[in-house]
Amino acid sequence: MEARVRRMLLGLLIGAASGLLQFWILSKFTKAVTSGRFDKKAVSMGLCQFLLPLAVLTGCAFLFRDALLWAAVGMSSSLIICALARHFGR
Repeated sequence: MEARVRRMLLGLLIGAASGLLQFWILSKFTKAVTSGRFDKKAVSMGLCQFLLPLAVLTGCAFLFRDALLWAAVGMSSSLIICALARHFGR
């Protein structure tokens, strides 16, 4: 495979994995807040929810500049797919 295609796939995989992790953190955070439990763990999950994409995309921008767009696409698409699966799976 060409090196550029490999970097695009790497960015897509990094984005998809971080999107899945971000969805898991978001679901734990919303369960904690909607159940009335707003403690340090819930606050830390809420902060991680915002800091994870920032850290992943910044790291990808420094390490794999060509894969930055694909990392963002993978992250947002996995978040949307997981949200739709959770909503229609119930």
